[in-house]
Amino acid sequence: HQAINESSYVNIPTIAFCNTDSSLRHIDVAIPCNTKSHHAIGVMWWMLSREVLRLRGTISRDIPWERTVMPDLYFYRDPDEVEREEQEAAAALKAASSAAGAATTGTGGDDWGGAQAVPTLATGDDVRTFVTKIPS
Repeated sequence: HQAINESSYVNIPTIAFCNTDSSLRHIDVAIPCNTKSHHAIGVMWWMLSREVLRLRGTISRDIPWERTVMPDLYFYRDPDEVEREEQEAAAALKAASSAAGAATTGTGGDDWGGAQAVPTLATGDDVRTFVTKIPS
């Protein structure tokens, strides 16, 4: 509350995301939205920044919403959670590659009809799509 009070002393315009139970004292522009969820606030920041870019003329109104800046860039992700997801993806990749290696190697001189190409995981691919590419 101190920053809002001090901005009113020096006539700095204040824009705020407000819920129905928010106090509007010393607020110049209130943007009504859900302030209970961090995802809702992230989406509102995304919409506000996109509108500012449109007003400045940086982006055109003809460009679809999802092509400029993705809204998930405005969400905080816990570094531990990101690391855990990367470890799970690496473990799934290791399991999938070992399963693919076992499926493509023949034992006892059986003829498997030539070597099959084992799919590789590109940088942007999802592990789930990689697992579905593995020949059975």
